[in-house]
Amino acid sequence: MELASIFETLMILSFGVSWPMSIIRSYRSRSTKGKSIFFSCFIAFGYVCGIIAKIMTQTYNLAFWFYFPNIIMVTTDICLYFRNRAIEKREEATAK
Repeated sequence: MELASIFETLMILSFGVSWPMSIIRSYRSRSTKGKSIFFSCFIAFGYVCGIIAKIMTQTYNLAFWFYFPNIIMVTTDICLYFRNRAIEKREEATAK
């Protein structure tokens, strides 16, 4: 395995460690406070670009396979953002 491939895998793993914590926080808090949907979408876009680049160069190394759980976790966090926004709107409507 090339050194560059090892570092890319470590980068993907490092990012991947933070997503479960973000998902748990989003699920429990039921709030969008402190979240940026644009940030999450840009991260998802970056993962998709990384996957496309790997497919185009036919570089199916270890890093390639770690893109998939990361994109799934980011997508989950994005879905929780919209769930939490709906919860907040519902709570605002009942408070009035």
